[in-house]
Amino acid sequence: MQPPYILALDQGTTSTRCIVFDAAARPIAVAQREFAQHYPASGWVEHDLEDIWQDAVTVLRDAVAKAGIDVAEVAAIGITNQRETVAVWDRATGKPVHRAIVWQDRRTAETCARLKADGVEPLFAAKTGLLLDPYFSGTKLAWILDEVAGARAAAERGELAFGTIDCFLLSRLTRGKVHATDPSNASRTLMFDIGAQQWDEALLKLLRVPASVLPEVHDNAHIFGESDPAILGRAIPIAGMAGDQQAALFGQACFRPGMTKSTYGTGAFALMNIGNKPIASRNRMLTTVAYRLNGETTYALEGAIFIAGAAVKWLRDGLKIITHASDTHDMALRVPDNHGVYMVPAFVGLGAPHWNPDARGLICGLTLDASAAHLARAALESVAYQTLDLINAMREDANPDAPALRIDGGMAANDWLGQFLADVLVAPVERPVSVETTALGAAFLAGLATGVWSDIAALEATWAADRQFSPQMDAGLRGGLVAGWHKAVARTLL
Repeated sequence: MQPPYILALDQGTTSTRCIVFDAAARPIAVAQREFAQHYPASGWVEHDLEDIWQDAVTVLRDAVAKAGIDVAEVAAIGITNQRETVAVWDRATGKPVHRAIVWQDRRTAETCARLKADGVEPLFAAKTGLLLDPYFSGTKLAWILDEVAGARAAAERGELAFGTIDCFLLSRLTRGKVHATDPSNASRTLMFDIGAQQWDEALLKLLRVPASVLPEVHDNAHIFGESDPAILGRAIPIAGMAGDQQAALFGQACFRPGMTKSTYGTGAFALMNIGNKPIASRNRMLTTVAYRLNGETTYALEGAIFIAGAAVKWLRDGLKIITHASDTHDMALRVPDNHGVYMVPAFVGLGAPHWNPDARGLICGLTLDASAAHLARAALESVAYQTLDLINAMREDANPDAPALRIDGGMAANDWLGQFLADVLVAPVERPVSVETTALGAAFLAGLATGVWSDIAALEATWAADRQFSPQMDAGLRGGLVAGWHKAVARTLL
């Protein structure tokens, strides 16, 4: 018999992918489809859930075909997803009542401000590890219940289901038979007590969300259900689920306290494993569930950067100064320094440690001899500086002697960025052989639940470094660059 394969369905902010992994954790085939973004008002971001569903089915089928495998050889499906994005659908028909409200969406900023003014943010922080910010799911869900005609009444009658994208896909894959999620996604909703590992009645009351809309919460490695045989020709266990950033932490084999990864996609997210006890951050980091296996929870500190790869996309699609994202590597090398040019990419506000939804993007230090190359370099540098702010905060909170930073995501392929990260962090930066660690994390979880891998040690043995970047920058130069960054951020926050 051929070794078993796992399908990792990776539903992201701008595209949906399926990657086929073999039992050695090697990617065999990839299928991917981009989908439309909808911006109905300033600061609002929505996705069409039917687009996402159709793309999910297409990439599952295409990936199996590209891999040239028999569907009988597929052991399981694992799902990883853009987190905090809210879906609400009719339980009977499966039809969404509204477009998905995306994690980037800021429409509930006033709601969050009102809750803060009411003095309840400490309660949310203590129970969920989160701050009151439009980023998270709870206020988005309340908005749909309030603003969609008849939604609140239908929810009170038990007719509607809420979920993050993993939960929506699971429901569709099982033809509505399963309404469930995992602790990593639940922990991002503002409604889940991460210590008690359950939905919290007091928080639901403050957000005005009826418990009847909520999914069950199972371990990350768990057989949630089976896919509709019509999708791939046979029923396949859906056996692992995790939010994209926790999936990347898992895929990077960051299984010991202090181990840290940073994923660079549309946004950038750094997570540090802090072990089996949650730590309250003193530096406005988030405390979140990393994963739960066999009923035992591992926690992480997280820092969220809202705009990373999206800044490069803006250079391509907005300013049209690059053709491909990879062009930024050579452009950054083309100039000897940043020429005093800084970009603070606060296009949708600033995430950690500032948590300012009203901040907007800034480019400063421009002179007449500044070029497109300087803008490209400034975009890359901004990603490294934001990462530095996060890592410094997490080191202060939990582990001043954290080991090397493991990086992944599309931007991790940029060698210039990897080296600049090491220089500003004054720490080694490791890039794995496969930077598709988000999908790999979902595959790992599904494989654990179905016996493809026996335990954590077996997963750890598959991790291998492609390249390590070591700090090389002069301390004085680094200090000046970082000081310039902090001045630019201060201007943004005025």
